[in-house]
Amino acid sequence: MIKKYTDYAIRACLGAALLLVSCKDKETDLVKVEKINVTYTESNEDFPNPERGFYRYSEVHSSNYTVLTEAELKSYRSPQSIQSAKYTVSSTLVFRYYILDDVVNTAISASFLTNIKKDFEAARAVGVKLIPRFVYTATAKPGNCPEGFICPQYGDAPKAIILSHIAQLKPVLHDNADVIACVQLGFIGTWGEQYYSDFFGDASNNGGQDNRLTDNNWRDRIEVIKAMLDALPADRMIQLRYPQLKQRYLYGVNSALTSAPLTESGAFTGTDIARLGHHNDCFMASANDFGTYEDYGNSSSPRTSDGTVLNTLKDYFKADSKFVVVGGETCSNDYSPANDCEPAGKIQAEFAALHYSFINAHYNTDVNNDWQDGGCMDNIKRNLGYRFVLQSALLPDNVVKGTDLNLVLNIKNAGYASPYNKRPAKLLLRNTKTNEVKSFDMAADVRKWYSGDNKITESIKIPSDFPAGDYEMLLSLPDAYASIAAKPEFSIRLANNDIWEAATGYNKLKHSIKVQ
Repeated sequence: MIKKYTDYAIRACLGAALLLVSCKDKETDLVKVEKINVTYTESNEDFPNPERGFYRYSEVHSSNYTVLTEAELKSYRSPQSIQSAKYTVSSTLVFRYYILDDVVNTAISASFLTNIKKDFEAARAVGVKLIPRFVYTATAKPGNCPEGFICPQYGDAPKAIILSHIAQLKPVLHDNADVIACVQLGFIGTWGEQYYSDFFGDASNNGGQDNRLTDNNWRDRIEVIKAMLDALPADRMIQLRYPQLKQRYLYGVNSALTSAPLTESGAFTGTDIARLGHHNDCFMASANDFGTYEDYGNSSSPRTSDGTVLNTLKDYFKADSKFVVVGGETCSNDYSPANDCEPAGKIQAEFAALHYSFINAHYNTDVNNDWQDGGCMDNIKRNLGYRFVLQSALLPDNVVKGTDLNLVLNIKNAGYASPYNKRPAKLLLRNTKTNEVKSFDMAADVRKWYSGDNKITESIKIPSDFPAGDYEMLLSLPDAYASIAAKPEFSIRLANNDIWEAATGYNKLKHSIKVQ
């Protein structure tokens, strides 16, 4: 709205002509910008969002490969029942065991690499992402040994074979990083969990009385981690099975349990410390999650497991996990009631403290069923990973071409974690007559919209040649990769009523602005 000139303003403008300032310029300066406070209603709906939630489990053997299909993957995005479970889940993540059972002593075949590409192509087409883990065996071999249920020989591969396989996989992983949420380290030991290993030190009771990992064991593991980091682009993370493994990689085989975790200043930088996350495959299964929080020693120090070790490593995990990807599965219901719903248990508090983004929908269903029976499953389904609730926004009702559009968004992250992969935030202006959309990059880093309240303040320059008119304001949080950025399935949906556009992947801010 343009203010009418008073006699005083007219005289001032005419006098300013001596200074070569035109009346037209003064008229622009007198535009009044009203700020409108818009409020929004939170939704309790459970809906799929990228790179978070309950994942679907899948495995395939190199000796007998069956590719993922678009129909199967697409069905995961809608609520589905899980075998032996009392709950349903909608999933945008698929954990994929790639079991290299027939190449323990030879190269990966060209057909296997081709089939992996087909898996990624199917995921890309329907809007899901994969969590790959490459292993040589996922089978326990019972026998007459201290562990009983699993005995040597375990069936993993020597370091030289692993490194050569990682080199073969590197081009495929780089080319398909857009539909890889993250990669789990794998390779070493049964299930790729770095434990029951023929070549990297046997930390189990089968390894003998002194079942520490030697300096050479650590160095070999570090070499595999380094190769895996190189096999992925710098914008993708690798999950490690034990927090001490990250410490030993970063600070050496003699690093202390008190080694420093990642902090915000180093987060999301593409450095090694910022790219190493965590997967716990025995989450809330025992006091130390079956060896997750344990000091595995080295050549000069013994293996140690006590309350101090547990608390020190868990504190490290809590601090480090705020800035990296965290997920996994439960593995035993013997830790009940601690792994039950509150108030008898503390499962939701643990998910939040350790910043979990995803968990296995299939295992262990005894534990997961307790969440359904205990009444906290709906909360867990909604809050794994991020859950952005737009609470209010301070938005202008008009803006003059060539000036800044200033806005404030108040967003609560009700989830346990923030997004772990880079993702742009875009303000969209959609012409109310022509539906033409203009996009503006925001300065905000969505990965830093941590759990709790977030105030996002933006100042966006409107070009001087921007077409005048009325525009609807929208927020878009698409994938960072151009290959899938336009697919709405890969865009983040806000947890609000009546603002999501499924056809476009846009979130409506329920406000229009006049550009003049």
